[in-house]
Amino acid sequence: MTKTSAQPFMLRLSSEPNSIAKVEQFVTKLVRRYRLNDDQHGNILISLTEAVNNAIIHGNCEDRDKQVSISLREGKNKLAIQVSDEGCGFDYKQVPDPTKEENLCKCGGRGVFLMQHLSDHLAFRNGGRTVEMQFKI
Repeated sequence: MTKTSAQPFMLRLSSEPNSIAKVEQFVTKLVRRYRLNDDQHGNILISLTEAVNNAIIHGNCEDRDKQVSISLREGKNKLAIQVSDEGCGFDYKQVPDPTKEENLCKCGGRGVFLMQHLSDHLAFRNGGRTVEMQFKI
């Protein structure tokens, strides 16, 4: 991995659906900075889009007065991306498994499922108000 300047990657978004468009620009900067391959690009873009979408819709209930923050921390051979909202949080253990037969036609749980499978490590903190996704680079 090539060392670059220590400028932090941070982004604050208003809790409205059109803010999600800014996620792609954020990820494009990451891809360039860390010279990520197409698979890494796709995994980060999908995971981060899901996390931000959940934070806007479920966490902040699309309240434009609340913000979603995205931050990046570089570790040894990995990137840790945190998404935080200003909502009440949730218990991620209560999210239904979307692959179970009884849930196949139901909405809900697919975003967390995708984040779990596309990231190398997923953790919820702060009562469910923050999700951290780690990606090996």
